[in-house]
Parts: sequence; C-alpha cells; structure tokens
Amino acid sequence: QLQASGGGLVQAGGSLRLSCAASGSMFRFSTMGWYRQAPGKQRELVATISIGSSIRYADSVKGRFTISRDNAKNAVDLQMNSLKPEDTAVYYCNQVVPGGRTFWGQGTLVTVSS
Repeated sequence: QLQASGGGLVQAGGSLRLSCAASGSMFRFSTMGWYRQAPGKQRELVATISIGSSIRYADSVKGRFTISRDNAKNAVDLQMNSLKPEDTAVYYCNQVVPGGRTFWGQGTLVTVSS
C-alpha cells in the first residue's frame, strides 16, 4: 500500500514536497517513482529511483525536481522547486517490486497558479 501526501496549491515559482509512504517489506528491493496526470492528458513519468539510487527524470522537470528515497523509513519523496502552471496534475506514487508487479498510490493533487 502506498500513501502519498504533500500536494496543494502553490504560486508559480514556489515549491512543494511530496512524500510517499510504503507498507510491507519489499520497499528496499523496489524501484520507486512519481508519475503525474494532468486533466485531459495521459499519465506520464516524472521521476524514478532504483534500488541502487539510479535516478531518471522527465526532461520537463530536470533541474527543478529531486527524487529521493529512505529505505529505513520506506519512503520516497519528490522535492519540486520552481513550479510552473504546467506542473499542475495529480501526482501518483509508484512501486515496482521484483518480478515486475506494479502498485500505485491514491494520488495527490498539485495545483500551480500563474
């Protein structure tokens, strides 16, 4: 089970930090990620972090967003800086466990006003 938090309303140029808490014993063996879905658009990758902390970012967020994980706390965070109106979306936490099974959190809404 994945529980995301930290969404909200922020002005353009501001910052938010999303957090995702995972239950179970598979977290440290999982690739974790954040995805987002804007109204009328498909869900897209924002950032992923592997078990070895190899990180991948969407081009649109590089230099502005930072993903991190804490295996001791079963948590993955997304620090979002210099937010833009086009970052407005529902953000979903994602977990891929060994074997490929995928889990999704419930989503947290981020709204960036211009």
